[in-house]
Amino acid sequence: MNGTARKALAEAIATFLFVLSIIGAVNSGSALTPLAIGFALAVLVYATGHISGAHLNPAVSVGVFLRGGLSVVDLIAYIVAQFVGGALAALTSAALWGAGEPTKIQTAPAFLVEALFTLVLVWVVLNSATSKDTDGNSFYGLAIGGAVFVGATTVGPISGGGFNPAVALGLSISGQFDWANLWLYIVAPIVGAVVAALLFRLLNTEDAKKIGA
Repeated sequence: MNGTARKALAEAIATFLFVLSIIGAVNSGSALTPLAIGFALAVLVYATGHISGAHLNPAVSVGVFLRGGLSVVDLIAYIVAQFVGGALAALTSAALWGAGEPTKIQTAPAFLVEALFTLVLVWVVLNSATSKDTDGNSFYGLAIGGAVFVGATTVGPISGGGFNPAVALGLSISGQFDWANLWLYIVAPIVGAVVAALLFRLLNTEDAKKIGA
């Protein structure tokens, strides 16, 4: 298996497990749902970070690409793998929990928080998992999972707490998100990712030089 295929498979598997965990946590109705989602991401980041970088999110892949840490071929492979993983997780969830009830949102506030908290997530990923200055650290998984936990806890009631187009596709298939809002869960996170990458390049000029950006 070549490098790109190996990394894409890791992304598909980990995204599948992440989305399935999210749907299960949502269906549990527990007050610990945001914490479960954050920890699910953290453990999967630790599990696959050494293989693919553990993006598990097309917005993160876009941010890493714009930061100069991913090729065009890998970017496309990652995004396809992530969407496939999310979709398969949703189809699997139907056999376990059935269809969910769509989250009711208001477009403008939901778009804003999806963009802002994806910005937070991608910025954390870039600084804790891709920067030369934090290379070899042991906290990156908790930092990334913590960012999702904070987002799900603080603005989840406003937008449903997607912050990830692959998650949004999965939750649309499983019924937790309205298909009519899928565009929002794709566009807003990409906007946040682009801003995060630009901020990284602005504030980490020496690091950007090291990767030839």
